[in-house]
Amino acid sequence: MTKKELTLEVIERLRKEYPDADCTLDYNEAWKLLISVRLAAQCTDARVNVVVQDLYAQYPDINAVADAPVEKIEEIVCPCGLGKSKARDISACMKILRDEYGGQVPDDFDALLKLPGVGRKSANLIMGDVFGKPAIVTDTHCIRLVNRIGIVDGIKEPKKVEMELWKLVPPEEGSSFCHRLVYHGRDVCTARTKPYCDKCCLSDLCGKNGVDN
Repeated sequence: MTKKELTLEVIERLRKEYPDADCTLDYNEAWKLLISVRLAAQCTDARVNVVVQDLYAQYPDINAVADAPVEKIEEIVCPCGLGKSKARDISACMKILRDEYGGQVPDDFDALLKLPGVGRKSANLIMGDVFGKPAIVTDTHCIRLVNRIGIVDGIKEPKKVEMELWKLVPPEEGSSFCHRLVYHGRDVCTARTKPYCDKCCLSDLCGKNGVDN
């Protein structure tokens, strides 16, 4: 089986296993997803979803967040860790959206990358989830699973994994595929415990790289 054939089969099986998989960060506007994905660095999505409720209760729109003292933002987001740098990035990002983009999140990948605190993972998430454009989000689950399965071989750098996946994953499948990898990585192909290979829909395909039998 070629890498392409393996990838397509994994995509199909995960689609059947997790038909409703979606972004696990709660948001109803694009700018809120930008904030949440920044807060999610080294923090669980579940905690982020709680913390942002307090942020939006005090600062309900882009203008309000942009005008808020950075210290106040930091007080609210500190439970997510790295409060100082995250608050600084959020404040600067909202100011740019207000002043340069008329309060709208740009739908251009390169423009997103220029926003404070936005890297390739965040930009891809926005492109895929908000704008429905081709996207591959190489978060820790994605990187770990595609290496473990054998879709990529020993590549750990996020951008390099992303570039390899672009060669293998149909563009229209990228965003959903990455969301399903998150679900699978949390429920079955776990990192902190031995993976539950006995109940894995990919068990007969998986290379089980790095897994002790």
